[in-house]
Amino acid sequence: MKEKTKIFIIVAVFIFFYFIPFSNYGMPQVILESLLMAQDYARQHVLLCLIPAFFIAGAIANFISQENVIKYFGAGANKFLSYTVASVSGTILAVCSCTVLPLFAGIYKRGAGIGPATAFLYSGPAINVLAIILTARVLGFELGLARAIGAIIFSVIIGLSMHFIFIEDEKKKNLNANKNLTLGKVEQEDKPLWQTTFYFATMIGILIFANWGKDESFKIWQTIYNFKWFITGILLIILSWIVIKWFKKEERIQWVKSSWGFAEQILPLLLGGVLVAGFLLGRPGSEALIPKIWIENLVGGNSIWSNLFASVVGALMYFATLTEIPILQGLLGAGMGKGPALALLLAGPALSLPNMLVIRSIMGTKKTLVFVSLVVIMAAISGMLFGNIF
Repeated sequence: MKEKTKIFIIVAVFIFFYFIPFSNYGMPQVILESLLMAQDYARQHVLLCLIPAFFIAGAIANFISQENVIKYFGAGANKFLSYTVASVSGTILAVCSCTVLPLFAGIYKRGAGIGPATAFLYSGPAINVLAIILTARVLGFELGLARAIGAIIFSVIIGLSMHFIFIEDEKKKNLNANKNLTLGKVEQEDKPLWQTTFYFATMIGILIFANWGKDESFKIWQTIYNFKWFITGILLIILSWIVIKWFKKEERIQWVKSSWGFAEQILPLLLGGVLVAGFLLGRPGSEALIPKIWIENLVGGNSIWSNLFASVVGALMYFATLTEIPILQGLLGAGMGKGPALALLLAGPALSLPNMLVIRSIMGTKKTLVFVSLVVIMAAISGMLFGNIF
């Protein structure tokens, strides 16, 4: 299939889900929920979240040298530095489980070790400053604090676990990387470091401010929200100037091609996953094939099974940024235990069914299963411990 045809199909599907008024048609509820969830995803995440993320991923693939990625995030990199950066990245990016995927794919394919890459993959959506603050305000200080501490610790433990579980693969990857460095196959950056840093900071700024959420309880936060489009517009102008002045035509073309490559790989899997997740669980506050009452009845108390069930459900559901908080507020009011609530908070924002499908396409079935299992099991154990304490 030609590239133009693929682009046309993806754009046509996006327009279809964005504009068709599905709620006006008499469809069975489970099918309607699936379509409406895909529509919500198209309207809330594709234009402002995924497209900027694809361009950042494309820039990583083209303008960050493999030498530097391997040096700071490779299998043989300084563990303290690489895991510290990876584990706190979520405080800067504040992305959802799907928006982080192009960024993860970019650094992983560029030579990052499985450990730092998966630490970043978990922390990106899990350590969201506003989400943690709102968790503490709405669900209680203990849950907010436990979520913050748990997410940071999780990202490091998961990354280190992935590194040591797949240590042989990492050794081979590191050996090949060193051979490429020796043979001169890894290209060097030809732009000053400050230009590259400013270029990426501008793109990350666009991603952050375009998705800046509203919260009237925080004056400074709300002030930034009121000016978000002005700030985003300024950053877009700066980015346009950078791209025209600092990059050759061939570089710009290659950047777009790389960005499209990530979109081509990720978008179809995300859409399929969102449709399935909507069919099974529905949108937040709605009901689909699996009745909400079943979930509410299974997450009461603080048994290992209720915590495990909460972490599995959280891992399968798709949570847009901050939507997990009102959902949990309702579940806690319906009798959900605090332990299962924390388990869902630690597993849910970082994983989803669409997210898993894409991760599998990037690092394979075995590594994906191990990564998902680590998140689910650690979330369940943490929830049980938390429930026993509080």
